[in-house]
Amino acid sequence: MGLGLARLATAAEDGLRVGLAETEITPPVGFPMAGYYHERLAEGTIDPLMARAVVFRGSKEQAAWVVCDLIGISADLSRAIRIRAAEKTGIPAANIVVSATHSHTAPDYMKELVRFLDKAPQDPLRAGYIEKLISSPADAIIQAHASASTVVLASGYARQQVPVSFNRRFVMRDGSVRTWMNLQTPDVIRAAGPIDPEIGLLAIRSTEGKPRGILSNFALHLDTVGGSRWSADYPYFIQQTLRTGTGSEVISLFGTGCCGDINHSDPNRRERNKSDFIGNSIGDSIVGQLDKLTRLDSPEVTVRSRVVPLPLQEVTREDVAKSIDVLAAARRKEKVEFLDHVTAYKRLMLDHYRNREPFAIAEEQITWGLSKSLAGIGDAIPVEVTVIALGQDVAMVFLPGEVFVDLGLAIKQASPFRTTMVVELSNCVETIYIPHRAAYAGGSYEVTNSTTKPGSGEMLVEAAVSLLREAAAKSSPAK
Repeated sequence: MGLGLARLATAAEDGLRVGLAETEITPPVGFPMAGYYHERLAEGTIDPLMARAVVFRGSKEQAAWVVCDLIGISADLSRAIRIRAAEKTGIPAANIVVSATHSHTAPDYMKELVRFLDKAPQDPLRAGYIEKLISSPADAIIQAHASASTVVLASGYARQQVPVSFNRRFVMRDGSVRTWMNLQTPDVIRAAGPIDPEIGLLAIRSTEGKPRGILSNFALHLDTVGGSRWSADYPYFIQQTLRTGTGSEVISLFGTGCCGDINHSDPNRRERNKSDFIGNSIGDSIVGQLDKLTRLDSPEVTVRSRVVPLPLQEVTREDVAKSIDVLAAARRKEKVEFLDHVTAYKRLMLDHYRNREPFAIAEEQITWGLSKSLAGIGDAIPVEVTVIALGQDVAMVFLPGEVFVDLGLAIKQASPFRTTMVVELSNCVETIYIPHRAAYAGGSYEVTNSTTKPGSGEMLVEAAVSLLREAAAKSSPAK
């Protein structure tokens, strides 16, 4: 069923109202930038960083999702935003999800956030930005809640025909797996996994048919800009294309799909697609599908959430001592093997999370990965898996960390909902990568840069599918 205006009916006959809002979270010049293993301070702005929120106000439950142009959402930041938004809106904090797009031209904020929460001495410019980083996403939720109204909803999928996403892991002739190869590299056999070409969609229109918001979900890593200026990466161009294509100021909420092993580098050629080409192409795919989406008839919102304790990898005193030496050599700009650098940084994070009396003072060694709420948490990291369902038609699944595409595909294939969006990097980034179990045998970068043990990804899939089934049973007319 299409979304022809002559057949429009409200999606809220049973009380569902939907609101949208956006606020800016661009840091000042001079604030540290995230994404790599060396300090770089921002020198300007290419395009603004934003927080965009949608709120679903049903007759029995409410839910909110805010997606931020950040590299990840720390457990500390998620908690602070959710508490503030819950106090102002009455939405239970457990029903609020905070996600990141994974822009690598966004702030490295975690050390400054811990200092802010501890009320420790802090540069005023940096403290002011941390206050903005908490308040602006919360304000987007608050504004969306206040503006919620009766709307028309339609959902479905677009298929990305222009190749912009590629699996970045490759099986080698010796049986190992290596990241960032291409098909011309000697001893490369094949890509180690699939991609997900589907773009999940939820269109939100006023009862008069005016586009208000488009929620989209696609599995492609964000790291296409580089440099030392703030940028939201390709999602910025998705919104610009959607606004041009719909002739409106529609708000685009882009949820990054499970893309821990997916990037924009075509293994068949040396040239890489740029952020504008990628975003415009995805935006064109979405615009071309909008009139073909299926209308939702009177959906109710259902929220299901579960805390899943993912087992953390072990770390020894000797591991930490060696890691400190490696990081010190890197700071002296001595030659350090990249994976050794990654391993050292991760082990300092693990020491910080696992041990109430850590072997090192993490704040003296690392910036990204510091946490107030997870410091000394023990041998498992508690993460949340959340499902927001709209009737029997649409479900949004929210996972922590950078999740491999096979895991997202497994959730979608098992989902009882017609349209299922699986959004990574939600509420907790401290897991870093979450590969599937088989990937740990192959090794390479993503496995090296994971804090959790093999099987953690499968635990997320099991929790997500269980929650999807609960939500489907709850929304069934027989219930």
